[in-house]
Amino acid sequence: MTDLFAPLTRRAGARALAGVLLGGMLAATCTVRAQPAWGLDQLMQALARNKSGHATFVEKKYIGMLDRPVESSGELIYSAPDRLEKRTLKPKPESMVLVGNTLTLERGPRRYVLALQDYPELGAFTESIRATLAGDEKALARVYDIALNGTEQRWTLTLRPLQPKMAAAVQSIVLQGRAAEVRSIEIEQTDHDRSVMTITPVFTP
Repeated sequence: MTDLFAPLTRRAGARALAGVLLGGMLAATCTVRAQPAWGLDQLMQALARNKSGHATFVEKKYIGMLDRPVESSGELIYSAPDRLEKRTLKPKPESMVLVGNTLTLERGPRRYVLALQDYPELGAFTESIRATLAGDEKALARVYDIALNGTEQRWTLTLRPLQPKMAAAVQSIVLQGRAAEVRSIEIEQTDHDRSVMTITPVFTP
């Protein structure tokens, strides 16, 4: 550094150094301004890049008439654009598969095929996960009021049903996550029962 400025006068050297520093500051400012602020659009875009996902879950249901929560566990499997499977392993095996607007439930030897719109509580749960995993902001906005808080590394997405039939059963759905990963889902019902699902991604090599 001394050799670089030795041929210059002290004043010229100061001006040159100031110019270098100012240029660096301007470059840094331009770089920051070029990056869009993180928000709902950026979150949805990041989620949409995940074409499939596999995770384990632990779900606790808090029901007013019971002293302790009812706990279940299993796995979640998502395949773009619209297939979501919730496979419960404990305490009893059952599966819930959503493809399009058709929900298929299997419990032991029994199998049920349901239209999603006829079951608002199940519909709220499954569609909130599926549309969020798909990064489908338009699908979410059709049925929910959406609020996003936090940062990219620790965000909270709050969904409140807009449709009267769904709103009569579900007060809110709160999803929390990190970057493009959903880590928990809490559903608050209008009767004050609620469920909390903790999600752990399964990474395959």
